[in-house]
Order: sequence, then C-alpha cells, then structure tokens
Amino acid sequence: MAEAEFATLIHTHRGYLLRVALLQLRDNELAEDVVQDTLLAALQGAEGFSGRSSLKTWLTGILKHKIVDAIRKKGRGPVFSSLDEECQIDDFDALFDESGHWENPPADWGDPETQLSRKEFFDVMQFCLEKLPPNTARVFMMREVMELQGDEICKELAISSTNLWVILYRARVALRLCLEQHWFAPAGQTA
Repeated sequence: MAEAEFATLIHTHRGYLLRVALLQLRDNELAEDVVQDTLLAALQGAEGFSGRSSLKTWLTGILKHKIVDAIRKKGRGPVFSSLDEECQIDDFDALFDESGHWENPPADWGDPETQLSRKEFFDVMQFCLEKLPPNTARVFMMREVMELQGDEICKELAISSTNLWVILYRARVALRLCLEQHWFAPAGQTA
C-alpha cells in the first residue's frame, strides 16, 4: 500500500482515537498531542502493521502507550481529589435485595453482537462514558479499552486494588444503567 493511501486510511480513525484520548486524559490539548504522536508513530512504523489485527486495533495499541507516557509525564498520574466519593458503593445497594439478588434485573439486551456492530451504539456508549465522573471514566478506559492490568493501573494512579475494583464496579453499573436508558430501552421509552 502506498504511503499516502496508508496515511489517508489511518486518518479515518482520528476521531475515534481523539475520543479515547479525551476520555482518558480530560485535556483537549494533551489529547490532540497524543493522537498526533500516535498517527506519526503509525506512519513511521507502517511496515510494522502486518494486518493480523484491524488497523483500528493496531492504532489503539499505539495510542495506549502514548497515553500511558503522557500520564507519567503529567506527574505520575492524575490527582484523585474525589476518590472517596467515587469509591462509595452505597448508592448501588438499592439495585439489590437483602439476599444480593437484583431488585430490578438488567433489561434484555437482545443480541449484543448485532448491537455492537452499529455505529450509533458507539455514539451512545461515548455519551454514557462522558456521563461518568472523570476518574471513574479514566479507570474504566484504562482497564477495558487500553487493556491495562489492574496492578499497572493501581501503580500509575497510586490507588489500592480495592479502590480500583470499586471504581470499576461503579463504572460498569452506571454504564449498564445508561445503556439501558439510552440504547436498549424499548422504542419510545428512552430518557
């Protein structure tokens, strides 16, 4: 593939990369810089793309490393000024009965694979991620999108493994509720 053609193909993923970087870094200028560094590294390392994964996956891998580098440069990770608030799980107690079963079970999501293939789903997912508290979204993105291990996240953000799992729990429950309201709700019942 010609260099110009590869550059054009890479650029089609810029919007996605920028959304991931913004959710992770919460800084427009830094996110732009990280995405530019990612695109430049991809162009310089084009011969390293073998096609065994999708181009988007390959670019996300490069972005992941650029984001981690940016977080390290910012002073060993973000400050968790409201970590105590984000670690409280009491507000989720209402979701379960005394025996630990769902008070209101999750909605039927039908065929999730089909839903995930639709671009609109990712727009709603993006909306739901943006509704999360900043630190919660950052931790969720590090674990689920960037696929960092728990110990790596704890080290980077200077949090305990208990705090990490509570934050991930909160993120997953909040995302489930948001997706049920804005994507999986029967027509006419969206909030």
